[in-house]
Amino acid sequence: MPDTPMLVDGAQGVSRAVLVLKLLAREADAGLRLVDLAQAAQLTRPTMHRLLKALVAQGMAVQDAATRRYRLGPLVFELGLAAAHRFNLRDLSTATLADLSRRTGDTTFLFVRSGDDAVCINRIQGTYPVQTPALPLGSRQPLGVSAGGLALLAALPAAEQRRIIEATAPRLGAYGELDADDVRAHCALALKVGYAHIANRAVPGISALGVPVYGESGLLLAAVTVAATHNRMTQPRVQEIVPLLRAAAQAIGALLQQ
Repeated sequence: MPDTPMLVDGAQGVSRAVLVLKLLAREADAGLRLVDLAQAAQLTRPTMHRLLKALVAQGMAVQDAATRRYRLGPLVFELGLAAAHRFNLRDLSTATLADLSRRTGDTTFLFVRSGDDAVCINRIQGTYPVQTPALPLGSRQPLGVSAGGLALLAALPAAEQRRIIEATAPRLGAYGELDADDVRAHCALALKVGYAHIANRAVPGISALGVPVYGESGLLLAAVTVAATHNRMTQPRVQEIVPLLRAAAQAIGALLQQ
């Protein structure tokens, strides 16, 4: 993208501002330096600095005084709350989860990230005679424990993964003697095969698969999972379910674009 000496008003300025907000959202916890933002947006540093100054003035971005990194500002949160009634992930995901449950016969879930935890916000019970214990809506575990939490964790930048695993390590032992090394190994495998697979952790005797859900801009929104008894989740069934999971994740993400 060619740059100009002055920040261009109008459509180009709006497009650039939205791009910067998307970049900040992808690094919501760590934030980004001016040089990183300029490089990612293909803008000169002076132009990026003027753009960030305008976003900070409007409350759309803030700069950490100690690290000099930029993050999303409070106005973004306020705007998100104003739009939340139209983009309720639980309501939007119900039909897709129900279809996925019908196709697999197993229970399906939707998880979102809350700090260093994964929270279950939707669940559709399957029709197979032997079902998994019902994970309560609103229940939470450290990221990396459930298939949904593992899918979310594996989708995060490596530095953020390391921070979360270190922060949650003292809590992992409550889940089948899980430890930080186990979570690191599960994350590496999830990145390699393209889906999360974990068993006997969040719920003993249960095996689950999970994939992340992304929005139109590539932002990580949630994770969709299918859970079954460990004996039922054979490798052939895994290969059958994963494409259905990916299709469901894509469908849920696409609903936010309507």
